[in-house]
Amino acid sequence: MTSAEKYIESKLEERRSSGTYRTLKPESDLIDFCSNDYLGFARSAVLKHYIDEEVQNHPQSLNGSTGSRLLSGNLQYAEDLERTIASHHQYPAGLLFNSGYDANLGLLSSLAQRGDTIILDELIHASAIDGARLSYANRYSFKHNDTESLEAKLKLAKGNCYVVIESVYSMDGDTPPLLNILNITEKYGAHLIVDEAHAVGLHPMGLVTEFSLQNRVFASLVTFGKALGGHGAIVLGSDILREYLINFARPFIYTTAASFHQLASIKMAYRLLNSVKEEIIDLRNNIKLFKEQINPESAYPLLNSNSSIQCIVFKSNDKAREMANILQNKEFDVRAILSPTVAAGTERIRTCLHSFNTVSDINKLATIINQFINA
Repeated sequence: MTSAEKYIESKLEERRSSGTYRTLKPESDLIDFCSNDYLGFARSAVLKHYIDEEVQNHPQSLNGSTGSRLLSGNLQYAEDLERTIASHHQYPAGLLFNSGYDANLGLLSSLAQRGDTIILDELIHASAIDGARLSYANRYSFKHNDTESLEAKLKLAKGNCYVVIESVYSMDGDTPPLLNILNITEKYGAHLIVDEAHAVGLHPMGLVTEFSLQNRVFASLVTFGKALGGHGAIVLGSDILREYLINFARPFIYTTAASFHQLASIKMAYRLLNSVKEEIIDLRNNIKLFKEQINPESAYPLLNSNSSIQCIVFKSNDKAREMANILQNKEFDVRAILSPTVAAGTERIRTCLHSFNTVSDINKLATIINQFINA
């Protein structure tokens, strides 16, 4: 075994012994209370029909894009799609990226320079953390959703300052005090960036636009791999921001562009999003039902969330894993979220509600959870 392989094995053994070792699991036939497919778009026969029809209407489209958008991979279709999505969210412009990870990485790594400052909510997604690291800017984190902690960090900021938050947090499912954070950010001349990955769907335009804050927010990110059932992402902002990212965002410049089929899937998902009022009502009702069913007086109550993401913190990898195993044995696909994915002491089960979940399944799921947390 080489020295590199010995190092790799030692790190893997650390994970195994700590109970945080992770493996890939095959596609599950269990009842879905795990995926980010909040409105059922990923499994939608209607969306599949729309996509097939759109591809057939463009018989000259290629299977692949053939290159990066700065070389041979750009399409007028892609630019028109960017304008359509930007208009939907009421922003001047947008730029497509191949994933939400790429979007955060490209935006934050290119925007802030050495001597500037990036301030991140402590529970921000890993992609934002990685983008901030690559920027070489000064970096601070503030206590989750804590405006006093944010203001303390803003007082330390130098250069251009960017505050980065999510409108719905992926691991807690909660929403920050957006207006208060924006007011404090503006007070110190900083710029707010909002990741809307888990908001769009339940909130079709995202929370920034729903609260009419888009003219004050520097940039928003929307991903298509969650409620929209596809893949990719877009950074929304001003025309000059789009122009800047085309020239400086390395994950945009140095990657093969999305295929026509992927672009058509995104376009048709937005078409479907405009006609799913009943599904959104069903999702809201399912969230309400689940929250009402879980015993709030137990030692392990639900975290405060009005989103599709509902979590119970067990403060133990073993206990979270035990709860998840019980549910999976009862044919419910609910996963344990273990450290280091979340901080040690905040290990949990993460339950995702969908528009297609039945009342019967939600009641059965809640009964099993209550039996465990009340034991």
